Amino acid sequence: MGKKQQMQKLTPQQVQYQQLQQKYETKRPVVKNCIKAFFAGGVICLIGQALSYFYIYFFNFTEQTAGNPTVATMVFLSMLLTGFGVYDHIAQFAGAGSAVPVTGFGNAVISAAIEHRTEGFVLGVGGNMFKLAGSVILFGVFSAFVVALIKTLLKIWGVL
Repeated sequence: MGKKQQMQKLTPQQVQYQQLQQKYETKRPVVKNCIKAFFAGGVICLIGQALSYFYIYFFNFTEQTAGNPTVATMVFLSMLLTGFGVYDHIAQFAGAGSAVPVTGFGNAVISAAIEHRTEGFVLGVGGNMFKLAGSVILFGVFSAFVVALIKTLLKIWGVL
């Protein structure tokens, strides 16, 4: 149903109210928010890359093996910053720029744990902290399986 068809079914008072609502509705700065998210996500990724180089240089990891401790450190730092209430300010500024990298995953897990701590450690923290994280882990593992299956089939068929 189109917007004009919806408008035809509204009473004159409803139409007048919608026009008044549109007049005073706050316009969202979409382009500004996208730019902030892009740069904030880039800074988070820059920190992750610096950590990766740190592990390669000081702990003799290779480029392939430095990813695991880098991800673990980034998740730990985001959880620590969430616990101190700092990550909330970063997320308020950055929007999706802080939610899309792996730090957003750490923030989601620890936020649920903090929110439900009054319900106890088992049913509150343990039961609720993996509600969001569980689906992320499930779809991450499933998509990794699908990609590996496709790559295996392409190798068998001689495409790769």
